[in-house]
Amino acid sequence: MGAIFGVAGNSDSFYKSGHKSSEEMPKWLKEFGLDAYEYQCGNGVRCGRATAEKIAKNAAENEIIMSVHSPYYINLATNDEEKRISSVNYILQSAELVKYLGGERVVVHCGALCKLTREEALEYAKKTLILAREKMIEMGFSGVRLCIETMGKINQLGDLNEVLELCKLDDSFLPCIDFGHLNARTLGGYKVKADFEEIFDSIENQLGKERSNTFHSHFSKIEYTKGGEKKHLTFEDNIYGPNFEPVAEIILERNLSPTIICESAGTQAEDALQMKNITKLLKK
Repeated sequence: MGAIFGVAGNSDSFYKSGHKSSEEMPKWLKEFGLDAYEYQCGNGVRCGRATAEKIAKNAAENEIIMSVHSPYYINLATNDEEKRISSVNYILQSAELVKYLGGERVVVHCGALCKLTREEALEYAKKTLILAREKMIEMGFSGVRLCIETMGKINQLGDLNEVLELCKLDDSFLPCIDFGHLNARTLGGYKVKADFEEIFDSIENQLGKERSNTFHSHFSKIEYTKGGEKKHLTFEDNIYGPNFEPVAEIILERNLSPTIICESAGTQAEDALQMKNITKLLKK
């Protein structure tokens, strides 16, 4: 099958070409040459069922794979019980929406450490995710896969091993490997192919072949400071990285089929297409 390439939200060029509604996005993406659309709910799940089902219909007609990014303010790792319950509810809202959109993947942030040790935060995150999964099954969302995202700031839960540890809680959980985030939180630690191979080896060794083959991913170049992630950039950046070519080489060598969502700042469609074309060229 090979990698699937798509976008997070609507790129600047979508609006510049005269489009206004997300309902038009699947057809536009198909014509652009892309395969996937991650609907953004960073500030809350505000897309109603009727709109979602229109998007789903257009996505099916244009063979676009749908996913949802749940609200940014989810914090799996807090010791505040009320906030953890709220986070579960936001996950359930996102799971309901992705079903209406005809998709099955929901990306979830781990959250900040909130003055806890990394070990304490990880234990709270495990409890939150176990509860979320139980509630999802109760509500008929058992087919939805939560994609736990690697985070970009050092004071957030969500380095690679923490995410893989959370994914071990349930076979339905997938890692969302954000290569830009991992590069930012290691202050530029991913440069050569061997650096990236460690990520792929860890996924397979800890989660097995099925999940290492079909993991979810975000890719963008990200500016960072000593605390990690500062802001998303475009592929025109040649200072911060990371570069996509080593990732493409590994995907091809290992015959993997991840979903790769581009989160570039405004140029996500153009940069996603660039990644798709890089992969095609390396395949020849």
